[in-house]
Amino acid sequence: MRVPLSWLREYVDLPATETGRDVQAKLISAGLEVETVEQLGDGLKGPLVVGQVLTIEELTEFKKPIRFCTVDVGQANGTGEPQELICGARNFQVGDKVVVVLPGAVLPGGFAISARKTYGRTSHGMICSSGELGMGDDGTHGIIVLPPETEVGKDAIELLELVDEVLDIAVTANRGDCLSIRGVARETAIAYGLPLRDPALIDVPGPNAYGYPVQVSDPIGCDRFTARTVTGLSPEARSPIWLQRRLQKVGMRPISLAVDITNYVMMELGQPLHAYDRNLVQGTIGVRRAEEGEKLVTLDGVERKLHAEDLVITDERGPIGLAGVMGGANTEIADLPQPRMDSAGGTPIDLENASTEVVIEAAHFDQVAIARTARRHKLSSEASRRFERGVDPAAAAAAAQRTVDLLVLLAGGTAEAGVTEVVAPSAPHTITAPADHPDKVAGVEYGRETVVRRLQEIGCDVYGQDELIVTVPSWRPDLLEPNDLAEEVIRLEGYENLPSTLPKPPSGRGLTHRQRLHRRVGRALAGAGYVEAPNYPFVSEQVFDQLGLAADDPARRVVKLVNPLNDEEPALRTSLLPGLLGALRRNDGRGSHDLALFETGLVFQPREERGAAGHLPVDRRPTDEELTALDAVLPQQPRHVAVVLAGAREQAGWWGGGRPAGWADAVEAARVVAGEAGAALIVRAGQYGPWHPGRCAALAITVDGAEQVIGHAGELHPRVLKALGLPARTCAMELDLDALEQVGDGAPQAPSISTFPVATQDVALVVDKPVPAADVEAALRDGAGELLEGIRLFDVYENEEQLGDGKKSLAYALRFRAGDRTLTVEEASAARDAAVALAGERTGAVLRG
Repeated sequence: MRVPLSWLREYVDLPATETGRDVQAKLISAGLEVETVEQLGDGLKGPLVVGQVLTIEELTEFKKPIRFCTVDVGQANGTGEPQELICGARNFQVGDKVVVVLPGAVLPGGFAISARKTYGRTSHGMICSSGELGMGDDGTHGIIVLPPETEVGKDAIELLELVDEVLDIAVTANRGDCLSIRGVARETAIAYGLPLRDPALIDVPGPNAYGYPVQVSDPIGCDRFTARTVTGLSPEARSPIWLQRRLQKVGMRPISLAVDITNYVMMELGQPLHAYDRNLVQGTIGVRRAEEGEKLVTLDGVERKLHAEDLVITDERGPIGLAGVMGGANTEIADLPQPRMDSAGGTPIDLENASTEVVIEAAHFDQVAIARTARRHKLSSEASRRFERGVDPAAAAAAAQRTVDLLVLLAGGTAEAGVTEVVAPSAPHTITAPADHPDKVAGVEYGRETVVRRLQEIGCDVYGQDELIVTVPSWRPDLLEPNDLAEEVIRLEGYENLPSTLPKPPSGRGLTHRQRLHRRVGRALAGAGYVEAPNYPFVSEQVFDQLGLAADDPARRVVKLVNPLNDEEPALRTSLLPGLLGALRRNDGRGSHDLALFETGLVFQPREERGAAGHLPVDRRPTDEELTALDAVLPQQPRHVAVVLAGAREQAGWWGGGRPAGWADAVEAARVVAGEAGAALIVRAGQYGPWHPGRCAALAITVDGAEQVIGHAGELHPRVLKALGLPARTCAMELDLDALEQVGDGAPQAPSISTFPVATQDVALVVDKPVPAADVEAALRDGAGELLEGIRLFDVYENEEQLGDGKKSLAYALRFRAGDRTLTVEEASAARDAAVALAGERTGAVLRG
């Protein structure tokens, strides 16, 4: 909502020294979001005067039409002689009054004006358009043509009100009253502690039997309908400059007098209005729901097929308007265009068919009905925006009267004595609340006197002592319960005055074991050089084909959304890889080629037996049984962790040549995660879906004595890289973090430091090539016993001439240490020999050499 400060001052006597910035600060403190204060005419400097066109010479020797004009500017140029000007516009003629900027002036944007030679003539200034003066759109895209009665030589800066401040307010959905100058003026008056001159407090005649006939068939959709008639309108009457300028400042384009007046009153009072050509309305005006299949051509020229829930305005022919949204073309006001364009190249004026009799509609419609209609037809208007957020029903009669008064004043019309007002009976909304309720909500002791005073300032009637009975004003439909009243008191007293008090958590509360693990895993991966990249949990089912999953793979069973955000991604993810790989692809496409990303998040696995979730109660806390029943039909949602890598893992530099990311890095990321969970991770050669068959590791844990695969790591298959548009040699890892947590010991383990020396023994074992190194390592670990402190594979060697066909050599470094003594050579050698013996028994390994 754009609010000119000059218009605001009409209803609130602000101090003359108050600027738009000052008002902005006050309104923000009161809870309104004033986004900007626009300085209209900033940098504008005269002379800028009214001139009358005396002659026009057409210069035809140029590519585009150019006119050389002489303009009478009175004594504004110091000589009284006609001013010679070059202009390319065509929408004015000899005798028209125009706006002339003379040499020495500066237009908005720092555009200095001086005499200059152009098109073979010297132009001493220029004739101005609304765009050049920063006035906004007037619909002509041409020169400003002023009313004939405008005085030549008059200061145009003052005439056109070019210098002003405009507050741009982001009005929230619950404050429809602030979509009007009246509503913002009320908030300003409260903020400054000044009286408000309410523009809606005008004399309004009561309803009688002589008004235009109206029949409301849906009192729920329309609980108030006021109709007034004005006749004898002058077809040549134009909107005065002050009216046009106010509409432009609030962001609206002047159209014609009758339309401009209804728009002006809507902006002033917040009540949308509509004017019908009385001669085009046939019979009684009605309000009802549309019949399925009915059609209506709205004022924007679009034929719309109506829905049975649409609220429409009708006459005896059928719909003539979408109630609260937009009128119909079949009763449109035929008025003089604004501003006038005539024989000088503009549109000819049809005075015979101009509307001289209008019926004014000021009604109050149901918020939900208007909102749904506007969205159904994708037709948002200034009127629908206000009805959706709440309009003061009591202002309808005043808005109709204000419109009638302006039509009589500006168009020379006559107000008919008939007044139609159809009102559905309703009682004002009352709220009962303890007087100290705002104190309890804010934690501040305001006291009853302050609470009552603040509620009265916003228009409430308040009765009672300890228990207040509050009658809500008609313009605040958002006040529904005691907490709403508390919010009003708190915001008017100032949010900045609330004390800052940190909440005190009850003892024994904090992060759960699962939450702590997730945080540790994230920190560990970040410390290992990975960057967290959270993604949306939505996927397309085609991505499973791109990942190369088998047709019967459990990951293809997905939970589909009934109303997805994107029709191309209607399913919930069963793996983190699609989102992470998409993030890697986007970053690689933007020039970041060395990437290491990770994500921890939920995946969604449908249950074997699907059921429908029941509706939980909203008036009480659900019982444990109800929550259990709800959980039983929801999909399983384990938390996974995944990483993806591409490009260089270590950068090249003076310290070395660097190295690319490989499958071993993905496996190491899994070991880092397992280490944070305190779980023993088994790494074996594997084969699954998107991974390269020869460079894929299966990640397993031991559950009840049996191995259970919970993820995979390694290099992705070239076919997957091509299908997803990924860099060459991209690697990935994903595992089930919840399963890892269940077998892990989450308690932090401090490293033990021994005072006794370590004994190191190296062994090289020859085994068949298919034997996994993990099996050999497990056998060595079991055979070495309790003295074994660590084991590390440091060499893999293959040579058929030395080892034999189909053989490989695995070299391990074994570290032995006792916690209570220094080991002897014999003890270390015995432990080594036991380890080698068990490895030979299990895997057929023999000592090399």
